Amino acid sequence: MRAVLSVYDKTGLPVLARALSQTGYDLISTGGTHRSLAELGIDVKQVSDVTKFPEILEGRVKTLHPQIHGGILARRADPMHLSELEDHGIGTVDLVVVNLYPFVETVSDPKVFLEQALENIDIGGPTLIRAAAKNFPDVVVVVDPSDYGWISDKIVCGEDISIDERKRLAAKAFQHVALYDTSIAGWLRDQSPLNSEDITMGLLKRDDLRYGENPHQSGAVYSSVLNEGGVAKAEQLHGLPMSYTNYLDADSAWTSVNAFEENACVIVKHTNPCGIAIDDNQQLAFEKAFQGDTVSAYGGIVGFNRNVTPATANAMKGILFDIVVAPGFTSEALAILKKRKRTRLLKIEPKVGNMSKLSVKTISGGALVQTVDEVGKSADTWKVVTNRKPSLSEQANMEFAWKCLPHIKSNTIVLAKGNSMVGMGAGQPNRLVSIHLALRIAGDKSSGSALASDAFMPFADNIELAVDGGITAIIQPGGSIRDPEVIESADSHGITMLFTGMRHFNH
Repeated sequence: MRAVLSVYDKTGLPVLARALSQTGYDLISTGGTHRSLAELGIDVKQVSDVTKFPEILEGRVKTLHPQIHGGILARRADPMHLSELEDHGIGTVDLVVVNLYPFVETVSDPKVFLEQALENIDIGGPTLIRAAAKNFPDVVVVVDPSDYGWISDKIVCGEDISIDERKRLAAKAFQHVALYDTSIAGWLRDQSPLNSEDITMGLLKRDDLRYGENPHQSGAVYSSVLNEGGVAKAEQLHGLPMSYTNYLDADSAWTSVNAFEENACVIVKHTNPCGIAIDDNQQLAFEKAFQGDTVSAYGGIVGFNRNVTPATANAMKGILFDIVVAPGFTSEALAILKKRKRTRLLKIEPKVGNMSKLSVKTISGGALVQTVDEVGKSADTWKVVTNRKPSLSEQANMEFAWKCLPHIKSNTIVLAKGNSMVGMGAGQPNRLVSIHLALRIAGDKSSGSALASDAFMPFADNIELAVDGGITAIIQPGGSIRDPEVIESADSHGITMLFTGMRHFNH
């Protein structure tokens, strides 16, 4: 029996190698792995001793040889295959243990050069893995050090590795290579993945969750193989374990608050922001966001796009929040917030890669993929369609309201005043109902505020309801066949209205 061992990560390998050697396996290995095992006194041959050909091109070519791959790929039940091996003096290989060059770890360093990255693209390793996995009924393939223990135990006890176990190892091996190739393709890709004919998404399991959205559903959280930061790779500094809905809500808070360049605070409930505000003073930004809807904010998720300060942490005292997300916390703020036994504190790296710029939603039989909705600085293209032009304060209110829209479920209505969202209506099939809900939440604060609508206002009754709430400015995409009567209604009530020409649905 023979085994080929070629690993970059040598964790746990000596135990497996000794078990193999003691039970009669001939061990064959490559340069670095060979040196490591030989130094421990384990009997192991160099690949070049088997192939009768030296490693060439600075180690780029080692195992790519018929003496190795013939022994892996030969079907043991096929007399012709075995006869060919005998004719060429090739011995069978019964077990292959491989893990790959650290490509992801290498390219995670922003200072890495292209040449260094390319040298960390493994060729021989994936080829060994694929060959062994293809022939799994005859060859055991191992890519995960966590499997070394039980495989060693079986070998030492003289037990066979069953066909079902071999199949599971082969599936893991092909997945391992697929993930590796996906990370390389993603790193090399200069354009949006949507410009490719196909997309692979490399995801690594971070944790199993107690359950999914509901207790009868299973759930887990995965992160991008290219270490793209975000909520999936958040560092939890304190609090109860995260649930499925916790991750959804935390992501909503994180993506919403980072849509603003200014010092911002967003409070989320059931993935919808119920409070949004910006202020140079973080404490004031929080207090303004909280005042947007003090009832819904209870038990919500708070997001910041700056490190949390002690003043902000103190301002949150006495208010129940499930999660606080931020790029960081001062030591004093962390000490204050850690007094909350339940509240989860997440430190999130604001790094954004190609996959983070895509929105992916599964549908039956496949998935929908799109670029994320970014408002950007499009005010120059907006058009005043009413007789009255907006004042400077109304213009500012409309711009702020417009930035809030993409992060709230459609049909969306946002009321804003003084860099704060004072009311919102979300997820309603009827836009008029969304306006009604936004006005009800805002109460007296709706007077003098600006209203933003994520899609065109189809009827003049939308304007009339806004007027009843004291709205003085409206911003909407426009584009309805009834735009003239909507504009006429706004003019008749002295409201200023902008058309943006851009819709912001969020389903």
